[in-house]
Amino acid sequence: MSEYKTTVGLEIHAELKTKTKMFCNCVNNADEERPNVNICPICMGHPGTLPVLNFQAIKNVVKVGLAIGSKIADFTEWDRKNYFYPDIPKGYQISQYKYPLVTGGQINGVEITRIHLEEDTASSSHDTGDHSLVDFNRAGVPLMELVTEPVIHSAEQASSFAKELQLILQYLGVSDANMEKGEMRVEANISVSTDPNKFGTKVEVKNLNSFKTVEKAIAYEVKRHISVLDDGGKIVQETRGWDEAKQATYSQRIKENSNDYRYFPDPDLPKMKISEMSELDVDILKKEIPELPKDKRIRYASEFGIKGEDIEIYINDRELAGYFEAVVRELGDKKDLIKTASNYIVSDLISLSRNVDFKQPEAKSFADLIKMIGAGELSSRGAKDTLAVMVVSGGEPTVVAKEKGLIQKNNVEEIIPLIEKVLADNPTAIAEYKAGKQSILMFLVGQGMKATKGAGNPEMLKKIILEKIN
Repeated sequence: MSEYKTTVGLEIHAELKTKTKMFCNCVNNADEERPNVNICPICMGHPGTLPVLNFQAIKNVVKVGLAIGSKIADFTEWDRKNYFYPDIPKGYQISQYKYPLVTGGQINGVEITRIHLEEDTASSSHDTGDHSLVDFNRAGVPLMELVTEPVIHSAEQASSFAKELQLILQYLGVSDANMEKGEMRVEANISVSTDPNKFGTKVEVKNLNSFKTVEKAIAYEVKRHISVLDDGGKIVQETRGWDEAKQATYSQRIKENSNDYRYFPDPDLPKMKISEMSELDVDILKKEIPELPKDKRIRYASEFGIKGEDIEIYINDRELAGYFEAVVRELGDKKDLIKTASNYIVSDLISLSRNVDFKQPEAKSFADLIKMIGAGELSSRGAKDTLAVMVVSGGEPTVVAKEKGLIQKNNVEEIIPLIEKVLADNPTAIAEYKAGKQSILMFLVGQGMKATKGAGNPEMLKKIILEKIN
């Protein structure tokens, strides 16, 4: 079998977070369940109606461009993309063709071709009979389309890119980008070639609505392309869909070219000069951009020294990240304690949060618990048991630990008699240790922890055991 190079380019649509639609005053509400209530003559394409630009949507796209290092256009205009389909009430879609708002930039090392703004289509549903239903609530909602360069070479890289874009949109507050609700949709252009300097025939797979589906569809298409080519066949340039039940793509239609859409400037909308518009002042918008995921990763690694896996949890859960940073402020610059705190947050606290009675401890109380661990007052087991009480019943860690008898015993005179009994009860284990089975030592330490009801200092127990049996 020949060696094939996979090339993927992505087109990602994201509905923008605005109060109203792109060209009218209808409410932009992705959660509306009643069909055809957020509509008006403008978004329904009635004759004689005129569109009016939504400047918040334009501002949102400019912010995205600034966040990813793109070039913001000084001049832009709106075009009509002509095609007939039941979900397009006007018979055309208002979009941008020749003069997009944003060009260039990169995310995760993947170069961006352009980002433009357009209106979304209505949503269609099909029953098991001969009927199809169209809900126009979504028609006219501001829709950002991002197009990458064809520089992605694996399904995993494509999925990683889409995840990072989703995070950026959410951090900027320009889109919720919820794929389950259809607020973010991915289309993949896929080709394979035996010549590393040439692209193969491109096939587009549309409307991929989860990151897993993105990976599955690309992997399936790559395998299908290779199989067809190895059998001496040719790939047809077409648009395909993804069948979740069959875990396979299927042909939808022969791929259109841009000429098929007969783009031309929309005569009802003004051409725009960005530099002349105070609402789109780039210097002001730059100041509104928050810390982005890539910057947060760098800061968390350098300032706190925590694990990469922990950082990704905080990147994806900004509320948890806020709690972690509140705990850090209570701990000061003690990196060892900060690392311990992070370990307990991403493992124990997250696990305990699934309890229906969960109450999140105050950041100061959690920090005090970590300080007790650092001071040797609580063992790992004792800390976990203390935290388990705190998240259900509340209370300060020192009080809870004392009430439950979890304060770590560091008094040698108090511990020695307990260890002597452990050793007396386990002569076989002692013999095995002396015969060279080093791992048995941890068993004896464990027995010591049981004897002290989890309140013994493991290092002290280990030291006493070694002194007694050597």
